[in-house]
Amino acid sequence: MSEPSLAIRKFSDLANPTRFLALVAMIWPWLAGLTLCLFAAGLYLSFTTTGDYQQGETVRIMYVHVPAAWLSMMCYSVMALSALGTLVWRHPLADVSAKAAAPIGACFTLVALITGSLWGKPMWGTWWVWDARLTSVFVLFLMYLGLIALGRAMDDPTRAAKVSAVLILVGFVNIPIIKFSVEWWNTLHQPASVIRMDGPTIDPEFLWPLIVMAVAFTLLFFTLHILAMRNEILRRRIAVLRRHAARAAGRTGGAA
Repeated sequence: MSEPSLAIRKFSDLANPTRFLALVAMIWPWLAGLTLCLFAAGLYLSFTTTGDYQQGETVRIMYVHVPAAWLSMMCYSVMALSALGTLVWRHPLADVSAKAAAPIGACFTLVALITGSLWGKPMWGTWWVWDARLTSVFVLFLMYLGLIALGRAMDDPTRAAKVSAVLILVGFVNIPIIKFSVEWWNTLHQPASVIRMDGPTIDPEFLWPLIVMAVAFTLLFFTLHILAMRNEILRRRIAVLRRHAARAAGRTGGAA
């Protein structure tokens, strides 16, 4: 069997919820352990660097704010891929992935908004401005909340999955707006200083702690995501068992 065929088969095997649960049980302790180690290293590096000559000690907010902002967009990108999996490939776990990711993405976005305000007050002299970057991130937070509410409001899981998938893909247009808003419009928010065509402009003393914290936040997302997917699969199985039990009880009552 060729390597691509083997990879496709392994991916297809994960469509089986039981196999996916077995994989989660095997990898999540290691993933969580690695996440904790990276957070310990990242926090150590973050607090041992000197303060910025302009921003002083407030620059340390960057080590939480920037990874949270990145994850807020990455999480929605994962949801968009899951939405494609629901509508195009009919992958059984695609909707589970999207539904599990939404609350996590909302939390990361809220952290980005709060830390951004805390950072903005000493730098800009105000907690909030209706800046293009800030406004588009706030819209992203509202989108997360709307998708969470929609998933809980609809009783039919299949219909809810399709409607949510369509809305996720429509809302994905906000992600490039967030990313490029500082280049398209005149905003208070500084332009990109890490991921640039001509290389990072941030000093290595601040860059390395930021990279370690970004990797730690990313692993935290994947740890929380697979555990949330596991819980969603188990929740749906319990719901199915309850429906079967209710039907059996109804048939027994009718026969009596």
